[in-house]
Amino acid sequence: PSNSPEAAVEKVEVELAGPADAEPHEPPEPPEGGWGWLVMLAAMWCNGSVFGIQNACGVLFVSMLKTFGSKDDDKMVFKTAWVGSLSMGMIFFCCPIVSVFTDLFGCRKTAVMGAAVGFVGLMSSSFVSSIEPLYLTYGIIFACGCSFAYQPSLVILGHYFKKRLGLVNGIVTAGSSVFTILLPLLLRVLIDSVGLFHTLRVLCIFMFVLFLAGFTYRPLATSTKDKESGGSGSSLFSRRKFSPPKKIFNFAIFKVTAYAVWAVGIPLALFGYFVPYVHLMKHVNERFQDEKNKEVVLMCIGITSGVGRLLFGRIADYVPGVKKVYLQVLSFFFIGLMSMMIPLCSIFGALIAVCLVMGLFDGCFISIMAPIAFELVGAQDVSQAIGFLLGFMSIPMTVGPPIAGLLRDKLGSYDAAFYLAGVPPLIGGAVLCFIPWIHSKKQREISKATGKEKMEKMLENQNSLLSSSSGVFKKESDSII
Repeated sequence: PSNSPEAAVEKVEVELAGPADAEPHEPPEPPEGGWGWLVMLAAMWCNGSVFGIQNACGVLFVSMLKTFGSKDDDKMVFKTAWVGSLSMGMIFFCCPIVSVFTDLFGCRKTAVMGAAVGFVGLMSSSFVSSIEPLYLTYGIIFACGCSFAYQPSLVILGHYFKKRLGLVNGIVTAGSSVFTILLPLLLRVLIDSVGLFHTLRVLCIFMFVLFLAGFTYRPLATSTKDKESGGSGSSLFSRRKFSPPKKIFNFAIFKVTAYAVWAVGIPLALFGYFVPYVHLMKHVNERFQDEKNKEVVLMCIGITSGVGRLLFGRIADYVPGVKKVYLQVLSFFFIGLMSMMIPLCSIFGALIAVCLVMGLFDGCFISIMAPIAFELVGAQDVSQAIGFLLGFMSIPMTVGPPIAGLLRDKLGSYDAAFYLAGVPPLIGGAVLCFIPWIHSKKQREISKATGKEKMEKMLENQNSLLSSSSGVFKKESDSII
């Protein structure tokens, strides 16, 4: 029987498929809940602490101008803007490095270490006597710590959730909106009562809680089969127990054309993105001097951003595959348009309406970033895919606000700065429109190649079957003779 044609075919199929033990270690199935809900809350606190403080930097910006500014220094707005923009830029600039640490040491260790560094940076910022040391303590040390705490919070969610990933990402990113709503009021009260330096020390409490929250990023256990084959020691990257990466930086993901276009289009759109967060409060103080509770404009952005993250996060679950990118295109169109409308608002109520719309689509852009990355490169490469993207985002987000501050110092108003800030989102959104077409074209090519490969294997099997059959018939004919 071992020489039968069927046995020959089976042997060929086994050789083509390879041994069962040679299969790569598959990650465990996302539990879609359980401990994952606690991970979600911890990630929400992370997003809130990191970006709540960053988005409320407009209040800190005004306080820094009063604390360190002088009438003789006509470039103080430009110098002070570097503190907030350097901080936001460094958060994203460090992300490619953070992704490597995440792959090597796991989400939990990376996040805990980052929160500790952020605590040190923020505490040391409360002891400076001039604006320049803040570039190091607040702009680099605090921001690097936030980066190491933030990026693992994006990655870990895809390991605990799959079907509900859009909704969970919406809830988590909404955390920063809650903080953006409340922190401007808290910071204003604290700054007025205890001053800038004691306010920074109070913010250290947020970083300490973030330090504790990082311990919840527990890696999922591997299956029994993986443990038997030695998979448990292959990697420490959260639920993913793949074999160790061959390269520290996985540049192969840029061979995915759709991802490469995405990694160019998003940074291109963000040259003007952070300008309103830094300069809007200063603009409101100049344009609407008689208005009270000016912090309400940042609150409006925070409120509708939270709504947008929940709403569009849920909508993204129903948008198939890479077509989720069209939601980002829509968001960039409205963000650009609203930035251009800020100088046109002569009534405070109109400015609030613009901020409400801007916040809504800001939430849309942020909440679906991780789901799109999973669609473009898959779970195995998503950590570095997000890391590279956030690293590229650091350049425009760092450069934009100081340029806007320089325009304000030269021209005497923010009008030109806000008009120009609206242009890059429109251009970046136009670039992103090509991604679904590129992705679908690549998928068709892969399907075509796969179909051709299957046909070749079938022909090989058929040839082996025929050769085996002819061998059997020859033996039978020889025995008859």
